[in-house]
Amino acid sequence: MLWSLLLLPVLLYLLICGILFFAQNAMIFPTGQVGPSGPLPVTAERLTLAAASGERLVGLHIPHDRAGAVRTLILGFGGNASNADGTAAMLHQLYPDADVVAFHYRGYPPSEGRPGAAALQEDALVIHDAMRARLRPVRLVAAGFSVGSGAAAFLAGHRPLDGLILVTPFDSLTSVSAGHYPWAPVRLLFRNPLDPAMDLRGVRTPVAILAGGRDTLVVPARTQALRSAIPNLVFDRTIPAAGHNDIYVDPAFAPAMRQAFEEVLTARR
Repeated sequence: MLWSLLLLPVLLYLLICGILFFAQNAMIFPTGQVGPSGPLPVTAERLTLAAASGERLVGLHIPHDRAGAVRTLILGFGGNASNADGTAAMLHQLYPDADVVAFHYRGYPPSEGRPGAAALQEDALVIHDAMRARLRPVRLVAAGFSVGSGAAAFLAGHRPLDGLILVTPFDSLTSVSAGHYPWAPVRLLFRNPLDPAMDLRGVRTPVAILAGGRDTLVVPARTQALRSAIPNLVFDRTIPAAGHNDIYVDPAFAPAMRQAFEEVLTARR
């Protein structure tokens, strides 16, 4: 009886660890929580690409509004519950002089396949290469939001960019997850590593960071560790009253994003 009482909590702990191992993709990439897209500009163009694994990726291109503007392309990588159309629309509103492209992540309808960190990284390269060839921009900037900052940082580590804007970013998704579950061996169980701090070491692309002063999902220590790893951090703004999810509606967000864009492009010249 004593052995049974001692064994029960051990078995329960192992069961919980097993759930964390097998359910982590659904926890990190909640495809069912993505809402519908809002209204889009009439000029918006639907795009399709084939992922490296063969699945169909669906995205959106919103052309710039201004005739004669230097052709700048912004590739947007949204958060884990973001609609790519919404990400593109937000970036278009912020930067009407630029072309904007965002794709639904693999496994996020209408894109096909299964989501995961490796899929985000592989598809970021495919999207970049296809859009650079299709649109032939003079300048190309990547903007990553939350988990999308991991995809954007990976892209900057593997392709030449003119600028990188990271919103509520982290140094390591493994470390973020381990901080939320200190009682579990997360580093042994984690199957979705995204490591912006490692990806950006030695990369000279100008980088801008926007963080929320009340972010409890990506805690300040994780963003600070990323700052320390970036060789060319040209803009760093923390919005004091903003959290992880409400930073986008803070009045300081849009001005900070526009300034970040100007700073990375100025630093590139």
